[in-house]
Amino acid sequence: MELAYYSDYAVRLVNTEEPARNKDTLTSVEAVRDLFGEMTQTARRVAEADVTRFRAVRGRLRAVFASADEGDQERAVDLLNSLLLEFPVSPQISGHDQLDDEGRPRWHMHLAEHPSNATAGYAAIAAMGLAFHLTEFGADRLGLCQAPPCRNAYLDTSTNRSRRYCSDRCATRANVAAYRARKRLETERSASTGRTAETSHASSTPGDR
Repeated sequence: MELAYYSDYAVRLVNTEEPARNKDTLTSVEAVRDLFGEMTQTARRVAEADVTRFRAVRGRLRAVFASADEGDQERAVDLLNSLLLEFPVSPQISGHDQLDDEGRPRWHMHLAEHPSNATAGYAAIAAMGLAFHLTEFGADRLGLCQAPPCRNAYLDTSTNRSRRYCSDRCATRANVAAYRARKRLETERSASTGRTAETSHASSTPGDR
């Protein structure tokens, strides 16, 4: 499993909450287990207490994205380093689950966590994955959706660092809103110009008689 893959764990957790919409889907043990995806063995360890612990980690990960989104790269790194210190992992070479065409292992780096609970395990791989993404591609590749009120986290993988939205849906919604705003402004300007012309014409009429 490539290290870049793990960065999605951070995005997945952060986006269980939409603060501006007052929405939170991280409300049960089942919801926490769903975040683990293929990591079913670790997911089985989830307990009721992990719901609260996951929310705490989520807030810290969102702060990393928010700092990067605001251009404060030093703060983003400091916050992420704090998570890495608290939730360490052990990089290991793995290949037993992936074979090439000749039956030989496809060796790759794997993050082996040794957690005291499910939250620690998830936080470890999410923080390490995000750290790998940040150091490999830059802190400006971490962002929060610019289509209000969304503010979902995303990882910018575009070739020209141009991503501003978490999904095509939000990008379309933002573009439509911008188009409508321009049309309203054009209409208001046109109406204002018309009123000015009428006023000017009316004020000049008595002198023409």
